[in-house]
Amino acid sequence: MRISRRAALAGLAAAPLRATPAQENWSALAEQVKAAMAWAWGHYRERAWGKDEIKPVSGTSSSFPMKGHHLGLSLIEALDTLWVMGLDAQFREGVDWVKANADFNVDGEVSVFETSIRIVGGLLSAHHACGDPVLLAKARDLAERLLPAFDTPTGFPYRTINLKTGTRHDTATNPAEIGTFLPEWGTLARLTGDKRFHDVPRKAVVALFEKRSKRDLLATQIDALSGEWLDGRATVGAYADSFYETLWDSWQLFGDAEMKRMYDVCTAGILRCQQVHVGGKLWISDVDFETGEIMSTEQDELSAFYGGLLAQGGAAATGAALTESWASLQARYGILPEGYDYLAGKPTQVTNALRPELADAAFNLWLLDRNPRWRQVCADHFRAMLKWNKAAYGFTDIADMTADPKTQADHCPGYWWSEQMKYYYLIFADTPRFDYRRNYLSTEGNVLLGFRR
Repeated sequence: MRISRRAALAGLAAAPLRATPAQENWSALAEQVKAAMAWAWGHYRERAWGKDEIKPVSGTSSSFPMKGHHLGLSLIEALDTLWVMGLDAQFREGVDWVKANADFNVDGEVSVFETSIRIVGGLLSAHHACGDPVLLAKARDLAERLLPAFDTPTGFPYRTINLKTGTRHDTATNPAEIGTFLPEWGTLARLTGDKRFHDVPRKAVVALFEKRSKRDLLATQIDALSGEWLDGRATVGAYADSFYETLWDSWQLFGDAEMKRMYDVCTAGILRCQQVHVGGKLWISDVDFETGEIMSTEQDELSAFYGGLLAQGGAAATGAALTESWASLQARYGILPEGYDYLAGKPTQVTNALRPELADAAFNLWLLDRNPRWRQVCADHFRAMLKWNKAAYGFTDIADMTADPKTQADHCPGYWWSEQMKYYYLIFADTPRFDYRRNYLSTEGNVLLGFRR
């Protein structure tokens, strides 16, 4: 059923700004999320159809991950969210666009990592939703174009590749861009019978794990050709975050016991060397990967996901404590800063790129314990977005979250369609289209296991 823009706007306007778990009507909140998605999709449909990303303030668009050429990024990332919300007309028009227009034989360079998690993953999750073989064929075509990036002496991929010529560039890479392929590509291997898509990225993950320090930590920068570390900073934030997710995910999705062993080793090293308690709150500090010495007291907002992963891996109390630390910043500022110094107690980067990580962590915790506290964290996250991120033509990122009122930028990242809108809906809706007991969501929020048709 298509939701009218007038009804969607009325639903958004009716959303209260604060409530307690006992007061919440979760199904009504799920409908507000669905209305917000339909409203934003309507503007994307009118002003940026087939473009990579809409600019919600100006109503224009921008391209990503290829400069100057659009691949339909936001449309593809939105598909499985539309489907699980029951926005079937919007889902079908998006699938029809992909079948008629998505073409990856383009003479242009893309990020191998971003293109894989966003577009390959988005196509696979849409295929999981509806079973259309054209979506699977397009995912395979794109992965084939990315595969030559792994042809290096170490097995670590180049960071960028030309989709048409196969020309590769940029060997200064990192754990996230080396190790975040196996869930999507392993799924592709299972669906197509082509084992290369499983074996090639798995080899890279194992090879990187073997380069950990004696403290079982990984640094953030490494050369793809020589395998030499280029820095010594260990973090669970940017450049490393999704590598640790992939270790656990490969166990969860494929039953790969070696990946679980590697996850356990890495997690033990992180918890042994990087936990910091300040003012009763838990943080995961950046340290020297060889000595364990703290290198920075700044927290990267991307690391807010880590509490959910810790809980999935068995460290539920630690994961909950870390998520509560980030939730306390949400309560303080409304929207999380991109950077926060836990020792100084103030933001170090005042922007926010419409991030989903806190909602991601709360959703994963809720899947495990069904504690309404995590629903409330997501409710607060959603309402903050309605209050501060809503622009004329969608939802936008924030230029300064410390300003009063908070100042908007003009950009809606593709992951917004795939991640937080899905987390909100799934945690509130109890939808029969999703298996809450047996499921898998990728680092980009793409559902590769768990849809019920």
